[in-house]
Amino acid sequence: MASVSHSNDDANEVDVGSQSSSHRQTNNMQYVHKVGVPPKQNLFKEFTTTFKETFLADDPLRPFKDQPKYRRFILGIQTIFPILDWGRSYNFAKFKGDIIAGLTIASLCIPQDIGYAKLANLDPQYGLYSSFVPPLIYAIMGSSRDIAIGPVAVVSLLLGTLLQNEIDPLKNAAEYRRLAFTATFFAGITQATLGVLRLGFLIDFLSHAAVVGFMGGAAITIGLQQLKGLLGIKTFTKKTDIISVMRSVWGTVHHGGKMQRKLFWVPAIAPLISVVLSTLFVFLTHAEKQGVQIVNHIAKGINPPSVHKIFFTGPYLLKGFKIGAVAGMIGLTEAVAIGRTFASMKDYQLDGNKEMVALGAMNIIGSMTSCYIATGSFSRSAVNYMAGCQTAVSNIVMSAVVFLTLEFITPLFKYTPNAILAAIIISAVVGLIDFQAAILIWKIDKFDFIACMGAFFGVVFSSVEIGLLIAVSISFAKILLQVTRPRTAVLGKIPRTNLYRNILQYPEATTVPGVLTVRVDSAIYFSNSNYVKERILRWLMDEEEKVKAACLPRIQFLIVEMSPVTDIDTSGIHAFEELHRSLQKKGVQLVLANPGAVVIDKLHASKFAYLIGEDKIFLTVADAVSSCSPKMVEEEV
Repeated sequence: MASVSHSNDDANEVDVGSQSSSHRQTNNMQYVHKVGVPPKQNLFKEFTTTFKETFLADDPLRPFKDQPKYRRFILGIQTIFPILDWGRSYNFAKFKGDIIAGLTIASLCIPQDIGYAKLANLDPQYGLYSSFVPPLIYAIMGSSRDIAIGPVAVVSLLLGTLLQNEIDPLKNAAEYRRLAFTATFFAGITQATLGVLRLGFLIDFLSHAAVVGFMGGAAITIGLQQLKGLLGIKTFTKKTDIISVMRSVWGTVHHGGKMQRKLFWVPAIAPLISVVLSTLFVFLTHAEKQGVQIVNHIAKGINPPSVHKIFFTGPYLLKGFKIGAVAGMIGLTEAVAIGRTFASMKDYQLDGNKEMVALGAMNIIGSMTSCYIATGSFSRSAVNYMAGCQTAVSNIVMSAVVFLTLEFITPLFKYTPNAILAAIIISAVVGLIDFQAAILIWKIDKFDFIACMGAFFGVVFSSVEIGLLIAVSISFAKILLQVTRPRTAVLGKIPRTNLYRNILQYPEATTVPGVLTVRVDSAIYFSNSNYVKERILRWLMDEEEKVKAACLPRIQFLIVEMSPVTDIDTSGIHAFEELHRSLQKKGVQLVLANPGAVVIDKLHASKFAYLIGEDKIFLTVADAVSSCSPKMVEEEV
């Protein structure tokens, strides 16, 4: 598609010998390069290219190229089980770091697991079960060296809230556990499916700002829920909003709840030490007889099978799927974010899709071994990292400690006071309230801050699921707003250059008399094509009023800078046709600058390029202005 000179000298010809894509201007004018048209692709090749860029952008098959069949088989097994790859170079030096880290996170996870199980309205042993089997599966299939696997506060609270909306955990504990296993199974199916189909980009729809707000609100809610254990309240609301919780607390104060204030001195210096000391204290003083609530019985032994308890039929099947999908996505978002954070700190690559498959597999197997949803824990992963972990073997060490705890130590937790577990949970979730991140979000993007606060207040004043819904809704609203209302800008020439930039960003940039240059900063689709057309016309209207008031030459050319326009659809082409007709009525010529390969191909296919004239499409704004201005000057003379 050639953009030709406006000179009357027809002797200018394309330099065929050099295959140059430019026309030489007369009167010593600069070269005006034409916009290249990409070669036509057949439909199959175009589809495969698009598919590869969408789902296989990281080129996961590259290691398999030019490899013999046996080597491809080995690489395939190592892809599914990364431990077979990094395990070959494992040595005693790495093991020393892993065993210290594993023992450290085990001391943290055991008391946390007991408390988190209560958040999910499950017996304490189910929290320990979920730190035994899932970490083993992840160590074999996961690709992160630093992430620590187990139950987490937010997912436990979310799961407990959603499950108790369906089944009362006190009146029908057996059915409640079955639904928990069912939800865990479908959480794993959801996670693994996203990984296998390479749909990991879907979790990015939940923006960082929304996650910050959701986590902060959940931390507040979890902390409020622990008032039941801290204050020894027996009758407590099942609702999670701040108003309902404070009503329960206030009602207890007025109606006499039994509290053992002398036990509140127990400090949570380290969770396990706190548990040991407080348990020993209660056992020696028999404080449980004075109103101090204790854990009581924790079942001894490792995970019993539970595959027969999963609802594969009946009315709870769909409910389990819905709850599992929601909780699974939240767990996935948290785990991938944690994994990427620590991977960047140690400068190694983390395959998000492999992570999803590993997390999904561990939850599927976990649902069959009496576990509820496990994922990556930020607090434990941070401890794991700081303790010097080298590989996922630290998860295996932690799992081994939990195994020993289940087999031999659980009876000793009988006298553990609920108050100390509540204190441990509160200390664990305090870190989820990230004030600095919220302040940074406010400084960077006010709309992101609205998403953050919407999620936060939704959780605090309503419920976890409402907060989650608000977070997702605002994230999608932002995407829709950006797609349907793309940014546009008027461009001016920066002095002593041939560059044209936004006049708001560069006040020194000057507009060319008789020419209006507008840039569209988005692909043009059916969702925004009408807006783009109308916005360009409004820019023209505003500029016409300015030049009329200043007695300057009228606008004769409207140049649309299209380098940021990555794509255009049928509606977009139709909008440009309408724009062209509207400009013709005003006596204004439409000119395009630097359309990309996809766009120029569609402009050709739709015949729009011929409608406005091939000589009205240029490689740069400078070329377009230099071709338009002389004609404007001639007409003004």
